[in-house]
Amino acid sequence: MKKIVVTGAGGFIAGHLVKQLIRQGHSVRAVDIKQLDDWYQISDESENLTLDLRLRENCYKAVNGFNEVFNLAADMGGMGFIENNKAACMISVLINTHLLIASRDNVIDRFFYSSSACVYNGDKQTDTDNPGLKESDAYPALAEDGYGWEKLFSERMCRHFREDFGITTRVARFHNVYGPYGTYDGGREKAPAAICRKVIEAGISGNKEIVIWGDGLQTRSFMYIEDCIKGIQDIMYSNITEPINLGSSEMVSINELVDIVEDIAGYKLERKYDLNAPKGVRGRNSENTLIRQYLGWEPSIPLRKGMKKTYDWIREQIVTEQDKKKKERFNK
Repeated sequence: MKKIVVTGAGGFIAGHLVKQLIRQGHSVRAVDIKQLDDWYQISDESENLTLDLRLRENCYKAVNGFNEVFNLAADMGGMGFIENNKAACMISVLINTHLLIASRDNVIDRFFYSSSACVYNGDKQTDTDNPGLKESDAYPALAEDGYGWEKLFSERMCRHFREDFGITTRVARFHNVYGPYGTYDGGREKAPAAICRKVIEAGISGNKEIVIWGDGLQTRSFMYIEDCIKGIQDIMYSNITEPINLGSSEMVSINELVDIVEDIAGYKLERKYDLNAPKGVRGRNSENTLIRQYLGWEPSIPLRKGMKKTYDWIREQIVTEQDKKKKERFNK
């Protein structure tokens, strides 16, 4: 049994990670800036703390008495949030910096940092037919403004704390993670959840149209949460010292992603394209040669299978919320 701190635990990915670590028998301290009522998942078996980890003293409180840290805390969301909140995304650099200092002073054995494909050079993502971004494509640096630069800087911090202070640091570059128990509305949601919500709401309302950000031709790969959690742990306990891709290589266009969700829903929608909406780079995919060489594995859960589980969960949330509102109106 390990004593493990998971930061960002009120969020989507870290919430799933906490559940998995508890199932494996570890002692977990789950930390997030949000109040517990706002966490996506809460585990009674973990120690759950509300702390603002941008503050150095709170990072010391978070890691004190524990052996390992999985740092997944950041102020982030989908492309709409990232493009309109660059300063907020950059301020997350305080979280990783202060956690590394606290981990050094508390002699933490291992430290995992969740980076992002947003660190990659934008000039290598201008074509929808992206061959896959290799780890070396992060340099020369031209990261996503705001969020991507914060991630790239924090990667370097992990490297130098490993070299200078001997902390075992591991870094994974996430490529578009999706699945149940995540954000699907409110402005921070990513494309898979947003499209599921829009298709579900169109079906319920009878207004059979969907607004797509951009022209729908932009390409991405999407990794299901189960693959992500396995990859996080495999990388954490590997000998991989450099940042490494953690993502599916199954690339699709946004139009193709809508096709999949429509097929799951069982109906077609009229598509409206908002060319002025945030849409990110033109094409992005994960090149997985390195992770296959190191781990003999890569994320492989088919997109349609993962989207079906995601769609079903989001639909359940929307229907439940609408039923709740109907009851509230009836009781007035």
